[in-house]
Amino acid sequence: MDMPMARRIDIISEDTREVASICCYCGTGCGVRVQVRGDAVVGVRGDASHPANRGRLCSKGLALADTVRRDGARVLSARAREARGQPMQDIALAHALDLAADRLAGAIARHGPDSVGFYLSGQLLTEDYAVFNKLARALAGTNNIDTNSRLCMSSAVSGYKRTLGADAPPACYEDLELADTVLIAGSNMAYAHPVLFRRLEAARASRPGMKVIAVDPRRTDTAAFADLHLPLAPGSDVALFNAMLNVMLREGLVDEEYIRRHTEGFDTLRARVQAVTPEAAQRLCGVPARDIVQAARWFGQAGAALSLYTMGLNQSVAGTDKNAALIHLHLATGQIGRPGAGPFSLTGQPNAMGGREAGGMATLLPGHRDPASAADRAEVARLWGVDSLPDAPGATAMDMFDAVLEGRIKVLWIAATNPAQSLPDQARVRAALERAEFVIVQEAYAGTETLAYADLILPAATWPEKSGTVTNSERRISRVRAAIAPPGDAQPDWRLAQAVARRLAARMAPAKADLFAYRDEGEVFAEHARMTAGRDLDYSALDYGTLAQRGPQQWPYRQGQGTARLYADGVFPTPSGRARFCDVSWRPTAETTSEKFPLQLTTGRLRDHWHTMARTSLARALTQHVEEPWVSLHPDDMRRLDLEPGALARLHSRRGSLVLPAQPDDAVRPGQAFVPMHWGSAFMAGLGVNALTNPATDPVSRQPELKFSAVRAEPAGLPWQAGAWRQGDGAALRADLAPWLRRFDYAVVLPTGAGGVRLRLASRAAPDPALLHELAEALDLRRPDVAYDDPARGTLRRVAAGQGGLRAFLLTGDLRAQDALLAWAGGGEAPASIAALLMGRVAGPARSRTVCVCHGVSEAAILGGIARGCDLAALKETLGCGTGCGSCVPEIQSLMARRPTRSDIRRARQPV
Repeated sequence: MDMPMARRIDIISEDTREVASICCYCGTGCGVRVQVRGDAVVGVRGDASHPANRGRLCSKGLALADTVRRDGARVLSARAREARGQPMQDIALAHALDLAADRLAGAIARHGPDSVGFYLSGQLLTEDYAVFNKLARALAGTNNIDTNSRLCMSSAVSGYKRTLGADAPPACYEDLELADTVLIAGSNMAYAHPVLFRRLEAARASRPGMKVIAVDPRRTDTAAFADLHLPLAPGSDVALFNAMLNVMLREGLVDEEYIRRHTEGFDTLRARVQAVTPEAAQRLCGVPARDIVQAARWFGQAGAALSLYTMGLNQSVAGTDKNAALIHLHLATGQIGRPGAGPFSLTGQPNAMGGREAGGMATLLPGHRDPASAADRAEVARLWGVDSLPDAPGATAMDMFDAVLEGRIKVLWIAATNPAQSLPDQARVRAALERAEFVIVQEAYAGTETLAYADLILPAATWPEKSGTVTNSERRISRVRAAIAPPGDAQPDWRLAQAVARRLAARMAPAKADLFAYRDEGEVFAEHARMTAGRDLDYSALDYGTLAQRGPQQWPYRQGQGTARLYADGVFPTPSGRARFCDVSWRPTAETTSEKFPLQLTTGRLRDHWHTMARTSLARALTQHVEEPWVSLHPDDMRRLDLEPGALARLHSRRGSLVLPAQPDDAVRPGQAFVPMHWGSAFMAGLGVNALTNPATDPVSRQPELKFSAVRAEPAGLPWQAGAWRQGDGAALRADLAPWLRRFDYAVVLPTGAGGVRLRLASRAAPDPALLHELAEALDLRRPDVAYDDPARGTLRRVAAGQGGLRAFLLTGDLRAQDALLAWAGGGEAPASIAALLMGRVAGPARSRTVCVCHGVSEAAILGGIARGCDLAALKETLGCGTGCGSCVPEIQSLMARRPTRSDIRRARQPV
């Protein structure tokens, strides 16, 4: 049941007000209360009245106030360059909007409508999508509009449509408390959707009979929480789910009556899965047959079975089949449309759902209509008031950049996304950006990689400076409210699109200018909501006033009532009214391992970071848990490759290479490797993690196979290394030091929780002494307080201190003092003698990585508490860990399960 909503704006003190809004990170859609003093955000807390989170926030949500910037970390003005290779110059926003319209109109006049493309983001508001979509299709005349949701949720979309008939998750968050069995597939909820994971933890604690199954190649925090972990080989999900269905059929656990009355196509699938026995699946998946049988029984015997899934299923060349195979388990057992049951895809981005509703993808029109349908195109044209819409298929994300590379798309408009980091096969993506005749980048943050390829930059507003709506994973529409005005010339994305659209209409079709005569975002939403009338998602009766009065609402919204669960009547939005079973079977990944590329690489999220870290890297607390990128390898593979913990390894795929520190991790199986997805060339040498990943796509969803690439690893052979730290604003210093990323075989420039940046470099040989002195100058260490230099041997040891604290240090060739200096930089004890430390005569204080970022509690402190006999409750009480967002609790429990020794505590003092 929905909770009563708090007022949207509260005055909490004489000079401070509080505005109700929505978190801008994942698709959970958490309500937040933004505390504002003047034009500054001074705090953010969870909104206890919002049904999605009931007041809870994760570490990222709690740190939102620290990411609100009005300085050089933001794009504050429009910028343009005369020609490629020329510097960007600030220009008036009106001139920038004219320039965008001129280039779009010119390309369309010379090469036709499909010579332009729009690549948007799952982080836009629904109103932004609506205006961009209308601009692309009704004015520019192209279906070349897609979003980075193609990388995230498009396989879930196609899986729902193939089986259930519409892109509509049928379950809701309340089902987390009501399920008897929860199957989590391809999702590390503990990291990617931590607020929902906290809710699941609480549900199982109150209902000890609940069974949790985790399907994941790695033993993640989510898998460790589960009663049963199925560590399948990457890409083998369809075989696993078909084998579970085989067991359910053999043991009479399917609901034959439900199948007969409400579905079609089951006989073909029944014949298909007869051969997929648990033993056969074991050979493909690497999961013991007995565990497959156990999972099938728990699911089939459950009073209510819920599945939760995301990128592990979606980011695959068989993503649509994986989604369908999981949904089959629900249809075969009738576990859909009732409390605690159903297939529930967890949305990765804050408004990927809203974008799908607004038709913000090449394969969708507003209101879940199909651009391939003449009837749907005609209906949307009528609702928009235009004669027709384009009928040529639009380019999806990967195809769009291929079209740019091949010269078919001349002008590319990128809004609120960072494809020069996030798309796979970065070498090809960047070649496309260089080939484009004109690139418009609409961006809020100054540190993103894609800005380097822009010919025109439009300054965009971001959270919490813009208003509109978002739809979360459970189909719940919520109001996003601006708490402060945008800085500089920045404007909401829909306003920028509207301004260009009106100028473009004046150049191409003056009569269409009135299509974009919106006075505010409320008018945009009203027009969009009308377009859902009569559709499966119908919320045509919803408006801003209702959302203000009654709070967030789930679609379909009819007769003043939202809908928590779909298909309770067994009727589905297909031509026959029946759900469909699909004849799906296991197919191999797009590329397989070989003698040259023997490792299976997968990627995933970190707990405290988001996408390409444009926002999260600005919050000091969020940089503490993981300090730098790395690759996880099984200890056996580390030994085979002769790699010590922390040693630099060079990873090669068929597309590119990357140098990373290697860490032993028995959470990955032998022959597998794991790399966090967030790190790009803004933070490290090379093209970032996605230099390695695979651009092959699912034939139905067109989603790329980001979750699997064949790679090899080898020692990097970079014996000369350097480490440095400098105090100051992390974003500004990172920009200043970015050129050093291009000058070494391995280099990272990283923000730190200590309030500065950390620099790490490595090369095959000691650099020229002049280069080392130039580096010292860049770090403001020309006149250090203590220095021991031997440039001929590639060794500099310099420290600058002031007012009892550390300002900067540089260690090259001899890094023995680095750990102690970083501990000091992080607020630890100063060394008794800096000179003795640099000369190697004393070791200095050690440091430990941070586990709890909310309260800055280290791993060493937690292990020490465990060694003293503390349980979780005592650790919370004495150290404070786990009492903020709670995201660190699974890791604390994992540490407790190890029963650490004193040697474990000593090892914990070494940073990851």
